[in-house]
Amino acid sequence: MLVRRVAAALAAAAITVGLAVTLPTAATARPAGFTVSEAQFNQMFPNRNAFYTFQGLTNATGAYPAFTTSGDDATQKREAAAFLANVSHETGGLQYIVELNTANYPHYCDASQPYGCPAGQDQYYGRGPLQLSWNFNYKAAGDALGIDLLNNPSQVEKDPTVSWKTGLWFWNSQTGAGKMTGHDAMVNGAGFGETIRSINGALECGGQNADQMNDRINLYKQFTGILGVDPGGNLSC
Repeated sequence: MLVRRVAAALAAAAITVGLAVTLPTAATARPAGFTVSEAQFNQMFPNRNAFYTFQGLTNATGAYPAFTTSGDDATQKREAAAFLANVSHETGGLQYIVELNTANYPHYCDASQPYGCPAGQDQYYGRGPLQLSWNFNYKAAGDALGIDLLNNPSQVEKDPTVSWKTGLWFWNSQTGAGKMTGHDAMVNGAGFGETIRSINGALECGGQNADQMNDRINLYKQFTGILGVDPGGNLSC
């Protein structure tokens, strides 16, 4: 259920999401409706935790207006399916809000950062739809979203809209282990496989952990089917 990739010297057991890149505060207005209906969302996540509300997701999309509004109708639907398929893989179908392995919690404090870990060494564990982890990622996501997540990381597990926003922050602004963001991969035609590379390429691409990669692909195919669009090409990495 977790976003896994290598990060600094702690990478061997790390679970992190994105790069520590500080971005301008995102806009809050959404110019158009979400391309996924609530009924389709419920069909995708029939057993989800009640925390992950459809309203929270649609509210969060205002932070990134280009998300699922770029390109033609098929492109928009493919991007929605791609994001939600990766989210489903990371969270067991939106059942998990926080990282289950509590033994990892103290590992996500990079004390070399000048701002440290003001919420506590064990407070930057994986949370939310793409399991935001590490103090520097909470700092970067919070700065981009205009939310103090460095000092108050628990907002990601208490506020559905904030939680969804952190997933959209990574999807729309971070390249992770890849060369492009998930948003750019889907809008520019690189294909779903590049979103896997971005989120967990260090552990799932190039013949590693093929079962994990294939689970993402199968979810993507399922979700594009629900949205009535073909999945396109370049599905694997």
